[in-house]
Amino acid sequence: MKYSLCFLLLVFGLKTHSQRIALKNGDLMFQSINCGPLCDAINQVTEGYRGLDFNHMGMVVIKDNNVYVLEASGSEVKLTNYDDFVKKTNLPLYVGRLKKRYQALIPKAITFGLQQLGKPYDEAYIYDNGKYYCSELIYDCFLEANGTPLFKLYPMTYKSPGADIYFEVWESYFKALGMDVPEGELGCNPGGISKSRKLKMLGEI
Repeated sequence: MKYSLCFLLLVFGLKTHSQRIALKNGDLMFQSINCGPLCDAINQVTEGYRGLDFNHMGMVVIKDNNVYVLEASGSEVKLTNYDDFVKKTNLPLYVGRLKKRYQALIPKAITFGLQQLGKPYDEAYIYDNGKYYCSELIYDCFLEANGTPLFKLYPMTYKSPGADIYFEVWESYFKALGMDVPEGELGCNPGGISKSRKLKMLGEI
């Protein structure tokens, strides 16, 4: 009986915790998904909020009382049903919200983001090439809304931590695209954005 009671309390606690966060337009969703060796390599060279691994992100858009996530994923920029977005998460899944003084940017950011629907996914991870990877889309949404960058770009790296060699998976990946590894090119990633001082991380959902 003790074990049953503890189990019920645990389930109730988890349910209550997940319901604490009422999602709003413009909330940023940070997740870790399983995409094999590429995602493992991303996790090794980026660090998110409280040291967590985030290799994907999107922005909440609420339409007709339905919750969607604007994301660059698969082959294009798209609106994904919230439940479908959650299903592909390999925990954790965290919510970040712009601090109050930046929230006026959200409507313009969403408008810009919706105008990008159907734009191709940026497989080359090159900033400002007419395509989008996940964090690049969010970066540009708020750049457009603010007129100047809200988040930061950093030199991207595809090298193993503490070594001067590329991850083999990245060398193979870019070779298949017919391009050199874009080491040092400016870009962004979900982990870096999750640590921005412009955000308040609301917790896990």
